[in-house]
Amino acid sequence: MKTIQKSLICGLILCFLFIFNGPSLGAEKKPYKLGAIYSVTGGAALMGDPQKKTTEMLVDQINAAGGIDGHRLEVIIYDDESDDTKARLLTTKLMKTEEVLGLLGPCATGTSMAAVDIAQEYKCAMISMGASWMITTDPKTNKVRYWVFKIPLDDKGCVARIYEFLKYKGINKVATLTNTTAYGASGREALFAMAPDYGITILADEKFGPKDSDMTAQLTRIRVSGSQAIIGWTIGPTQTIIMRNWRDLGMTNIPFFQSFGFGNRKTIELAAGAAEGINTLVTPGSVSTLLPDTHVQKKVTMEYTLAYEKKYNDRVSIFGGSASDALRLFVDALKKVGEKHTSLEASRKAIRDHLENTKGFVGQHGVFNFSPQHHMGLTKDAYVMVVIKSGDFALAK
Repeated sequence: MKTIQKSLICGLILCFLFIFNGPSLGAEKKPYKLGAIYSVTGGAALMGDPQKKTTEMLVDQINAAGGIDGHRLEVIIYDDESDDTKARLLTTKLMKTEEVLGLLGPCATGTSMAAVDIAQEYKCAMISMGASWMITTDPKTNKVRYWVFKIPLDDKGCVARIYEFLKYKGINKVATLTNTTAYGASGREALFAMAPDYGITILADEKFGPKDSDMTAQLTRIRVSGSQAIIGWTIGPTQTIIMRNWRDLGMTNIPFFQSFGFGNRKTIELAAGAAEGINTLVTPGSVSTLLPDTHVQKKVTMEYTLAYEKKYNDRVSIFGGSASDALRLFVDALKKVGEKHTSLEASRKAIRDHLENTKGFVGQHGVFNFSPQHHMGLTKDAYVMVVIKSGDFALAK
């Protein structure tokens, strides 16, 4: 009898614990943890700052809505200070020590190139926000890097769009003005390699360092070269220096085309009027209000634009859009495969495989279609050519 009573009491206690603790225990799902490396400070801060803000905003939105199938989303954000070595060390820390499921960034070509081998070694997907085609494709073997993806249209695609626009304008003689960073070197390589395909002749090839404070000499040589247009390839403070030099030399009769690394209204502000008339490429997400209502990206881009500008009282940029696309791609993967695997290795592999097979994903940069042969996901038609008019972007005609 006593044994039966003890059994009943134990049973009641277990029922009591289940009733009052069971639901809360069931709700405590393991968080999904991602890493992010942005250049929040240093020379590439105009890129990293909006990326950090975008990531924090979207993580808050996702968690406020219940997370990802009940899993809270955590993103560990590190600042590489625009330094390649720090980017490499931080990538190792996130993948080895923090054991993240995936990596957002780094945000520039040089910092991304410093991280790709780490992603391959630890078998963890990274979605870079750098430009160069070499981020996703090993130039030595011409093979796609298995664990590495990227958001922005690569330099080859951007060069194609610029050259197409130049042909449309009847321009076939140009000068290049590129910095000596990995970003500038990759862009210069594409400019020269693709020029013959578009009937473009490069009459002047000028370079400058990322910390140079005056490009008057380079522009003066370009002025007497017979070039009908100038194509600049740089990021950071040198962008505004070039524009001021170009205007001060009275060279506005030679149209200036900037790479998509220019795509930030902050740069226009810093140029203090010198950017007027500059041509550049931007993502549809950077000019969402200019898109027709029928545009496939209109809804997604407007949602991001309104949320970001309300939260930060600031305009959106191509760079924040990169973070939005990268994070949303990882969230999409986690929704599909997040709980199906018990080990970190298996989860990382499942996420990578899902990314590689993503099709028709509508983002800020374009509509992404990845494949084993294509880890960028965009075509050359993804971006929009604009001109700086009255201190803002206007569609170029």
